[in-house]
Amino acid sequence: MERLDKFLCDSGAGTRSQVKQLLKAGRVTVDGKTEKDPGRKIDPAVNAVLLDGSAMGGYARRVVMMNKPMGYVTATEDTKEKTVMELLPEQMRHWDLKPIGRLDKQTEGLLLFTNDGALMQTMTHPSHQVDKVYEVTVAGDPAGAAERLAAVTALEDGTPIVPAQVAEMWQRGGQAMLQVTIHQGKNRQIRRMCAQIGLQVIRLRRISEDALRLGDLESGTWRYLTDAEISALKGSERI
Repeated sequence: MERLDKFLCDSGAGTRSQVKQLLKAGRVTVDGKTEKDPGRKIDPAVNAVLLDGSAMGGYARRVVMMNKPMGYVTATEDTKEKTVMELLPEQMRHWDLKPIGRLDKQTEGLLLFTNDGALMQTMTHPSHQVDKVYEVTVAGDPAGAAERLAAVTALEDGTPIVPAQVAEMWQRGGQAMLQVTIHQGKNRQIRRMCAQIGLQVIRLRRISEDALRLGDLESGTWRYLTDAEISALKGSERI
């Protein structure tokens, strides 16, 4: 924890006396509320501090990982559906967080959020070929499902895709679990690939993205990435 006036000075807002004038004028907000007390204690890793509406200091970069549950759309707002933003604390609404990529409403698993535009570009631009790994439970004829799915090179509308890497995790009865690795992320790509070979997706869950692993993060919960994890995502100075 540190004093608000010191944090603002360290963030380049001005000298101590100038910062006190900014506070007195009501130009500083903490978590969306005007704050005039220079001695207010804040945690830069938690509190959103804005000067004239612009983020200051330690607030500049946030990266959050969520285990997205089914039933939520990946959007910052939606008038008809529940969004993933509703699973984050209210204070984060002031941080300009945006989802990195998207998972459809019925897909679960690892979803990242950031206000770092460079990281967003690195993780989503096709040229960076960021691997995303999914666990897919399917129903239908499981015989040779992994090989058949890996052989799909175009979607049903003719859109070409890079073949996925597919491994069979288990098979019993009329179901199987496959581990599928892709890096393109076309709209509903895995579901469409499965449909093409006669498989129905029962459950689809993303378990890793680039260097990150979902691990034991519980469904519907989130955590901050560590500096080491963020550096690993950047992948040898990709940004």
